[in-house]
Amino acid sequence: MGKRRNNSEGTITKREDGRWEARVSLPDGKRKCYYGKSKEEVQKKLKQAIRDVDSGLPPPNDKETVEQYLTAWLATVKHQVKTSSFHCYDNSIRIHVVPSLGKHHLSKLTPQHVQQFYTQKLESGLSSTTVRQIHLILHRALKDAQRMGMIQRNVTEMVRPPRTRKVEMKTLDERQAALFVEAANGERLEALFVLAITTGMRQGELLGLRWQDVDIDKGILHVRQALYISRGIIYLTEPKTKNSRRTIHLTKVAIYALRKYRIQYLQEAMAFGPDWNTKYNLMFPTSTGNPIRAAHLVSLAFHRILKNAGLPTIRFHDLRHTAATLMLEKGVNPKMVSEMLGHSDISITLGIYGHVTPRMQQMAIDVLDNMFG
Repeated sequence: MGKRRNNSEGTITKREDGRWEARVSLPDGKRKCYYGKSKEEVQKKLKQAIRDVDSGLPPPNDKETVEQYLTAWLATVKHQVKTSSFHCYDNSIRIHVVPSLGKHHLSKLTPQHVQQFYTQKLESGLSSTTVRQIHLILHRALKDAQRMGMIQRNVTEMVRPPRTRKVEMKTLDERQAALFVEAANGERLEALFVLAITTGMRQGELLGLRWQDVDIDKGILHVRQALYISRGIIYLTEPKTKNSRRTIHLTKVAIYALRKYRIQYLQEAMAFGPDWNTKYNLMFPTSTGNPIRAAHLVSLAFHRILKNAGLPTIRFHDLRHTAATLMLEKGVNPKMVSEMLGHSDISITLGIYGHVTPRMQQMAIDVLDNMFG
């Protein structure tokens, strides 16, 4: 039989099955047991348990699984983050983390488990950006568990997430932008595409626009919400950042497109009749008045416009980059461009569109040459 010690220091014994067992008394009178193949292994566990008791930390729950903890964590964090962020958390955990790591006991999750999980996801074709996003979510969840004393360490801090591959920004030049607007003429959502390339608004912001947000006569538009659809549920959320709530002055081509579209919108609503969905009063709904799923109608029409105009394939978000790049190349103050895009800080604008800076510098030199030449 192994050596026994004072209960306040814990006890270590050798079991009949050959394994070693350590026990420590908890402040509530209960006793916690730890097992190992060697005496040294249980001594290490016992010392850590005694340190935790002395510091007031509860012992790890050896029975709680990663899935059980993350389910409870999601219910808590739901009220702490934006709706769009929560659905990103929920999807990442439900689709990726739980199927791979959910059955592991939370207290026994190792860095090797997590590193192998990341590798499997990359090998299955998931992008490095998505895997890194999963890493950040899992890190936050385990950080909360560690803070509450549920685990002794955050194993995500001991692994290397994949580096994010920077998505190449593709923009249209001035001539191509004009071809895009021309090719959009006649499309049902022509006004949406014209707004996208002339204001730099995000897709969710465009789809979340209501008629009350636009004053066509004054030529101004107010960004107040964004449309987000997840698992069939429609959400109208606050824009991405505080500065994303903004007022934008419209170009003549945008005003013309909106006037034309307003007539079309009213005709569609009248033709569809009383079943037209008036709940959201969106500017850019489907032909039945319902919110548009961005991945469907917008994407289909967008790629059709690019093809008809003979333009290279770009993402819808690249229309935002195009608007910003064209404004900066034409000498628009970067601060004004930043405000128009809804960036939280001008440094973000300059960081994203640093490729324009050399051309802006040359424009400044040309101005000085004209002054002193």
